[in-house]
Amino acid sequence: MIAMSHFTYRPARDELAYTFGGRLPVAHLRSGDVITVHTEDCFGGLVRGPADLPSQVCQMPYLNPVSGPFFVEDAEPGDTLAVHLLSIEPAHDWGVSATFPYFGALTSTSHTATLQPPLEERVWVYGIDRHAGVVRYRATASDHMVELPLDPMIGTIGVAPGGMESRSTIVPDYYGGNLDTPELRAGATLYLGVNVHGALLALGDGHARQGHGEACGVGVEIATVTTLAIEVVKGAATAWPRLETDTTIMSVGCARPLEDAYRMAHQDLTAWTVDLCGLQVLDAYQLISQAGRAPIGNVCDPNYTVLAAIDKALLPPPQPAYRDAHARLRALAAVQE
Repeated sequence: MIAMSHFTYRPARDELAYTFGGRLPVAHLRSGDVITVHTEDCFGGLVRGPADLPSQVCQMPYLNPVSGPFFVEDAEPGDTLAVHLLSIEPAHDWGVSATFPYFGALTSTSHTATLQPPLEERVWVYGIDRHAGVVRYRATASDHMVELPLDPMIGTIGVAPGGMESRSTIVPDYYGGNLDTPELRAGATLYLGVNVHGALLALGDGHARQGHGEACGVGVEIATVTTLAIEVVKGAATAWPRLETDTTIMSVGCARPLEDAYRMAHQDLTAWTVDLCGLQVLDAYQLISQAGRAPIGNVCDPNYTVLAAIDKALLPPPQPAYRDAHARLRALAAVQE
């Protein structure tokens, strides 16, 4: 691996991006670098209390900002960018969530039009106690309060799409984007296929936690200070995002309807298992059918996100994924400490 360098990037408000693709890079990175990135929440920090209704303080298309993009030297189409999340820290001691008219899994939307009235727009403020490792939910119409585990994640991370496209950061697709899966927590390595020279990596949309599916369409939204390490894996193409942890490999599918995202993820995990472990295709399919998991990322965005996951311990001794990029990048966590 190239010798490590480490720097910090904190964007000014007018430097935040709202697309993948179509932006000039804000900085250059090399394979092996570590970068600490300050990210904003999906509302750009404009929603801080119950009176700050997003429809009044936010403006489309300036939602879901990301920090970047970062040009990665020597990254070319046909390569894979490995991105290891070393740490994700809430930038403040609070987070927010909301319901919106015509948005979310349990309401009429532009895709599923009905005559029912729109949901009320409402904001919830969560206290974050980093020392105790909890976020505090408080009902708005009663005195019910419960502490939930603090489980920081990055909701939106990706590279530029191909074909000279520019895509809204609200959309998840083959290049990453608004994946909204709790599996994108510290300790995970994300593999993204490179589509353009320099990859153009960007990230944002932190959540203090999120339920699988993100039913209302909004997690516990936070600004973050996120530290990540990168590596370019030359000559290794990746069609859809993949994730690796110490114990699990996961494939990501993004589409509508939800079953197509499910199929994409499971087809890719089956193929990946065959490549890594040498199992015959139907044997891999059978094992994943009986032992796999399918955590849902989101069911509210322009595309839905589904993961297919299987524990490494259930597989034959595999070849290291992406030339063992996860292990090398994970080792940088100890160096940072």
